[in-house]
Amino acid sequence: MFAAPTSAQAAAPLWAISAASRFSIGQTPPPPGYAPLAGGDMATEKDKPRALVVDDAPDVTEMIALLLKYAGYDVVTVYSGSQALAAVQREQFDALISDIGMPGMNGYELAEQVRALPGYERVPMIAVTGFTMYDDRDRALSSGFNAFLTKPISPNDLLSLLAGLRS
Repeated sequence: MFAAPTSAQAAAPLWAISAASRFSIGQTPPPPGYAPLAGGDMATEKDKPRALVVDDAPDVTEMIALLLKYAGYDVVTVYSGSQALAAVQREQFDALISDIGMPGMNGYELAEQVRALPGYERVPMIAVTGFTMYDDRDRALSSGFNAFLTKPISPNDLLSLLAGLRS
């Protein structure tokens, strides 16, 4: 059943209604630029850890990005190894999550090149793949990734793994 909006709701801008609906009555929404971290703390944009997500499947890239944003990360998404390499040469990231099986530069080649860059020797890098071969895990670790996950990715596993690697 649909309820008609009250006169106050009808007069209020849509953002005010939707923002207010996310909070308890009497609780004010957080200031602009704030996002929840995994522990429920609040952080400003400049305090957020930065993550680069690379996968040639846009739906996977966006799903991982949304999960990381919800967990408090500032996220950049790209769709190829060459785009990822250009991004890490331009900017510093605190984590990198990459698909393995991409056309052109694959995830293994990307990891090797990223690890050779100054400032990326210890940045947590997680490999994700939907095609598991017998040597994928060993090959991912030897190319520079810290960890390996098989798709479909469990959100809890990814966030726990990333938190452990960053601590």
